[in-house]
Order: sequence, then structure tokens, then C-alpha cells
Amino acid sequence: MADPAFKPQFKVDMHVHSRFSTRPSQWILQKIGCPESFTEPKALYETALKRGMDMVTITDHNTIAGALEIAHLPNTFVSEEITTYFPEDRCKLHVLAYDITEPQHEDIQQLRENVFELVPYLREQNIHHVLAHPLFAVNDRLTPAHFEQTLLLFNTFEENGTRDARQNKTLRDIVTRLTPLDIDRLANTHDLAPYGDEPWEKGLTGGSDDHSSLNIARMHTVFPGQPSLNNVLAGLGDRTSRPAGTPATPRTMAHNLYGIGYQFYRSRMGHLSPEVSEHLCFRFIKAALSPGAEPKPRLSSLLQRIIGRGKATLHREYGPTDTVQGLLLKEAADIIAHDPTLMRIARGKVDDVVVLEKEWARFVSLAANRVLAQFADRTLNSVLGANLFDVFHSIGSAGSLYTLLAPYFVGYDLFSHERAFSNQCLARFSKSRAKRSGDDIKIAHFTDTFDEINGVARTIRQQLKMVARHGKDMTVVTCGAMADVPGAVSFEPVGRFNIPEYPELSLAYPPFLDMLTHCFEQEYDCILAATPGPVGLAALAISKILKLPFHGTYHTAFPEYVGAFTEDAGLEDGCWRYMSWFYNQMQVIYAPSEATRFELTDRGIDPGKIVTYPRGVDTERFHPAKRNGFFNKFDVGGRTKLLYVGRVSVEKGLDVLTEAFRKAAKMRDSLQLIVVGDGPYLPEMQRRLRNTPATFTGVLKGEPLAQAYASADLFVFPSATDTFGNVVLEAQASGLPVIVTDKGGPAENVLPNETGLIVPANDPDALLRAILHMIDTPERIAYMRRKARSHVENRTFDATFLKTWEIFGSHVAA
Repeated sequence: MADPAFKPQFKVDMHVHSRFSTRPSQWILQKIGCPESFTEPKALYETALKRGMDMVTITDHNTIAGALEIAHLPNTFVSEEITTYFPEDRCKLHVLAYDITEPQHEDIQQLRENVFELVPYLREQNIHHVLAHPLFAVNDRLTPAHFEQTLLLFNTFEENGTRDARQNKTLRDIVTRLTPLDIDRLANTHDLAPYGDEPWEKGLTGGSDDHSSLNIARMHTVFPGQPSLNNVLAGLGDRTSRPAGTPATPRTMAHNLYGIGYQFYRSRMGHLSPEVSEHLCFRFIKAALSPGAEPKPRLSSLLQRIIGRGKATLHREYGPTDTVQGLLLKEAADIIAHDPTLMRIARGKVDDVVVLEKEWARFVSLAANRVLAQFADRTLNSVLGANLFDVFHSIGSAGSLYTLLAPYFVGYDLFSHERAFSNQCLARFSKSRAKRSGDDIKIAHFTDTFDEINGVARTIRQQLKMVARHGKDMTVVTCGAMADVPGAVSFEPVGRFNIPEYPELSLAYPPFLDMLTHCFEQEYDCILAATPGPVGLAALAISKILKLPFHGTYHTAFPEYVGAFTEDAGLEDGCWRYMSWFYNQMQVIYAPSEATRFELTDRGIDPGKIVTYPRGVDTERFHPAKRNGFFNKFDVGGRTKLLYVGRVSVEKGLDVLTEAFRKAAKMRDSLQLIVVGDGPYLPEMQRRLRNTPATFTGVLKGEPLAQAYASADLFVFPSATDTFGNVVLEAQASGLPVIVTDKGGPAENVLPNETGLIVPANDPDALLRAILHMIDTPERIAYMRRKARSHVENRTFDATFLKTWEIFGSHVAA
């Protein structure tokens, strides 16, 4: 017995294209010279029925030729997609017209240049029509004012299968919440009379807008009743139709573009030899991009055209057996052969287009990541070897390979632009979509370092704690690190490069496409880069593609470190050139000190971009009350303890400290140097300070570190390369007078002659005199201990974080 509550309904894809659609496509299709669709009308008809559609129509651009080819088949009707324009500025719209005749098509072609002439004709002829993808700027001229006029011109709108789910939802939110007051306001604003008795009541349809044959019926329209043309037209007229199915993502668009490109070259090439057609890569490509179709193209030609035209350069660098193309084929075959899901696709066992789309994206990312990791290794080795010729060739090769990813870049770029435009339109109808305030921003903080022992990592981790404590929205995005705290996302690296002189550090190559997808889905308001390494470069590229503000914090004087290690002025200058280029890509640069600000300006970075932001210290963790004789275990007796905390490396000025202390130890027998930390200079420093009262504790963390600070007598930090110097604040919070140099940021955290002394950088004798002066005047040490603590007592992490977030917000929301 039939269920009495059951109401019959049927499905129609109301927007799909055949091979007769030849409208020029987006940039990537123009690059490879493809028309948009290769689907034969009969094949389209069969595919639509196979995918659950009850009726079939074709909406090619400004032609009904494809629809006429299947007009004799059951459950079909003739339709087209009309390109029309706002006459004043040629802003383009696409209008879907259903169940039309050949004479009506001819009339439409005569009238379509002016939307204000076309729409009245469609009404007069009782032609049911729908505005396709209303929030998509077909020729980049659509404005919110144009969209508002379409709300007066049209009463039915399409949720489109090639557009973002956010765009479709925005359209639905607007058209389903219109009121008579909204329509009156729009009519008065645009001097345009609305159509119909209740023009605020709008209808919605769905269509796949498929050009590739991959996504036919992915989005469609559900109508009430039995499948018939009369019920289709009735559902459009009384607005009882509803959209259904799965909207697109940037991956959908990319998959379509790959599919179109594949079909284009397949149509231009002859038959393949059996050994080539059975190549694992070819079988996978055919199954993923054109399931069910017969393979025809030459694989080498297809991949060469998709990858790009940089083959001549690649041959010069790697030779005929080591080109990007050859390397890609080798890696791709290996990836497929060792992946059960990809092998199932290659064997033709998967036909779900959503699964194919997802797995194709994963395959492209894996293949590109493998090859790019090898190119990155070559590039960085060339940089360290100062072989600029190889550097340029390696970079050029990587650029050619990135062409493989171009469809994804196009998809994410376009969808991001559309999201921004959709939000603009929604804001005109909803006060809740007003401009976000600084308190409401969402930041992605990219960093190459997160779980290493350095000031940058410690600062970022502390910021995450403050984010959680104060209800802010920031996610740290890194690669190859332990995401062991809330608010951190770490991606699996595609490769690593170990840095000479920093054996405990390595540069992780990020999986770019995965990071890009993450940022698109999370809808961040700003990309903030903490480091200029591979993750920082990924942040820059993502900000460009997603049209997001790109800001950065400057933490480390990396070029000066390079100069200290290599003693190569040319290499140091090259690093500065790179740093200047990287930071000049940003809209805002947050510098931790005025000294850093001046240095960046001197290096060619636009001073108008640089903002100094405050830094704080954990005044509860670092406190004089933790003084407990911590160093008794090291048998230092009652000596005056001179403390250094940090990386044990030349760039920290420890060679200067070593020379100064060797002299001081001979002049004062009551002095003890304590070095907390580790690094490449440690063996040399230990050797040079042999037979002196010097103690090396290794790395200390947590409470032992806080007790070490408080149990010392004087803190020395001879670095001339630090942009800030967290340890200088930690020492003062622990009640220690400090000695710092006059170069870099640490001097700005000291009150001269009140909380410490400032000495000329890289001057062992000046440092020696300061040390002797302090230990010879214990009353001054006692005075400075009190002043040091009071100086930083109000520079808590909470206070400085909230001030920093206020600065972030003011520049992101601006």
C-alpha cells in the first residue's frame, strides 16, 4: 500500500552544457586553448538519466543546437543560457530560459544586448526564466548595486553547482528574507519597478553548470508532482521548486579544469599504442578525469601542456632524463602504485565524482610535493654554495612545476573573490554582517619554528596561551612540529633541509595545497607570518591567492646570523635582499623595538608599513622570590654569579663575552660565569674558558630556569643581533641587573644606570669594565635588583598581549 503522506517529486538538472558551449573560459582554459565543453548532447542526456534525473534539458550559451539534438528523446525540453548586459557598463548576466522555440531563440539573440529589453520580452512570451549564479561576476563588473537591480528584474534565482557553498547560502539568505520594505527601498534607490504582485517572494532552482561531463546533476532542481514539462513550468511559476545536491569547492573547479583540458587533448590526439595506454599514470588520469571515456591522447603531450612550457630550461639543467616531466611521471607512478585508493581508481573501480575530485586533489598534491621537495633541496644547497646560476635554474624549474597546480590556484583565487563580494551584498541586507571589529578578527599565524628552543617559538606559544585566556581567535599554522597545544595546526612536511651550524634545526617544506585548503575553509581575516622560511613563503602565496591581508612580525636578524657564521659579506647582503623583498610584500610589519624599525628602514623596507608593538614577560613565573641557592649543586660557592641564558652561538656575542670573562677572572677571583643553554659555539667556548670559573648547565626549562635566574647576581647579554631579547625581560623580572649592548632591541628594555648598563657592541674591553664596575659596587647591584623588578612588573603577558591584539585588530579591520 502506498504511503498516504508521500508526495511525488522529480529531479531535473536545470543548467548543463554540451559541446556547443564555446564561450571563452577563465584564465587557465585560455592558457591551454580549450573550449569549455566536450560533452555530446546524447551522452549528456544518458549521463543525466543515469545520475537520477527524470527530465533533461541543455542550456548552452546563446545557442539551442545541443538541445535540439536531443529534443526528440523522451522527457526533454529546449532551453538556453542567454548572455545579457546592463547597457550602461556592459556588466554581464547569464539568464536561463526554458522551453523555448526556435523563433523565440532568434528574438532573444536580437534583444540580449540589453537586459532591460530582454526581460520584458521573456515576460511577454511567458518564457520561464531564471537568473543563473547571481553573485558571480561573469566579467568582473558586477557590483552590489547591479545585484540589487536583479532582485527587481527577476523572481527566480539559481543556486549554482560550480559556485561556493557560501555564495549559494548567501543568495538563499538574501532572497528568502526579503520584505516588502526591502523591495520598496530598492525600487526607490534604482528607479526601477519590481515585477509581480509579490516581488519579495522569490523562487530558487539548482543546476550543475557542468562543462566537463564530470559533474552533471551534481546540483539539480526538485519539483513536486510527476515528471512532466507542465510540472516543471508550474514549479517555476509558483516557486515551489527547490535546489538540491552538492555545491562546489575550489577543488571541484580545479577538477573540472583538468577534465576539460584532458578531454581537449584527447580529442586532438590519435590512438595510443597499447603499451602507452596501459601505462599506470595514463590509466589513472583517464579514470579520474574522464571516467567511462575511451583513452586517446598521447600521455607525454598531455602532461607537457598541463605542466607548462619550461621544458627547454629543464633540459639544460637536468638533462633529458631528469626533467620536471620525467621526474613527475616517475613520482606519480610510484604514488599510484603504493596507494590502494588510487589503484582502485586506475582500475576503473570508482565512479563517484565527489570521491574522484577528492582523490585527484590528493594525488596532485602528493606528486607536486615530492618533486618540489627535491627542487627545494637543490635550490637551498645552491644558495649555501653561493652558486647563483643553479639557484636561478632551480627556481625556474619549480615555477614550471607549479603550473601543474594552476587550476587549484585559479579555483581558490576565484572563490575567495566571490566570498568577499557575497559578504558585501549580504551586508546591504543584514546589519549582522557589518564590518568586523578588531575584537572579532581571525588570524592564521604562520611559523617555521614552533617546538624548537628559541625566542620566536616561546613567544608564539605564549601568545596561544593568551589567545585562549582572553577569548581571541588565532591559529598557529606550522609544519613538521608537535601541535601539542590548543590552537596549533601542524602539517606533515613533504621534505626537510638541515641548516649547517644549526644541527638541531631544519627547514620543513610545507604541503602547500593542504595549507591553502585549510586557510580557505577556516576563512581567516589575516595571514600573519613570523618567519621568512618555507612556511612563511607559503603564507605569502596563500595570502595572495585568497586575497587576505599579509602581515608579519620581525623576530630574528637572520642575515646578520649568516654573516657571523660565514664571514661572507656577499652572502649576508644577499640574505638582506631576500628579507627586504619578503617583508615588503606585507601590508604591515610588527617590529619588537625601535632599533629593529630603524634597521628595517635602512634596509629598504617601507617605513610606513612598520609598527612597533609591545612585548611582555611572565612576571609570576620569573620572580625574585624564587632565589633558592639553585647553583649550590654546581659547587660555585659564594662567588658573584654572572649569568648568561640563551643560544650558545657566535651571533649572540659569546666570543666577546668569552674574551671579557677570561680577563675578568684573572682580575677578580670572586667571579663565576654561568652559561645556561646549548648551541654550536659551546665546545669552543668550553675550550677557551678551560681553567676559569665557568659553569655550563645545558638547557634549563620551567621552574629550574626561573630558579637559576633568581639565584644569580648579574645578567649579561652581549648579543648585537637580537631584535628584542626575551631573556633580558626575564632576568629583570627575576630581580637581576643586566648588561646589554647598544645594538639591537635589548637596550630598549633597560633603564640605563637604573636597571642595568648599556655597553658598545662587539667591544670586549667595554664589557669587561662594566662587569668589574658592577661586582665592585655590591650596593649598586642591590639597588638595581629592586629597580629591575619594578621596571617590568607592569609588563605582564596579559597586558602586552591585549595591547598587541588591539594593534593587530586596528590594522586588519582598517
